[in-house]
Amino acid sequence: MAGTILSILMLTGMALTGGGIYAIAKRGDRKRGTLMILAGLVMFANVAISAIPGPDLSLPGHGR
Repeated sequence: MAGTILSILMLTGMALTGGGIYAIAKRGDRKRGTLMILAGLVMFANVAISAIPGPDLSLPGHGR
């Protein structure tokens, strides 16, 4: 399930970034385009943070 959510976040981040570039280049809407690019970069950062393996949370002495 987590892999599916990360994939959807990546696709949404790409769509937002591409839409932001389109808004700036073709429509001349710098404010909205910049916000869309920023939102896409935040999604990429969230995926990067989620994909980094964390520490092993098993406690010593509990037999796991």
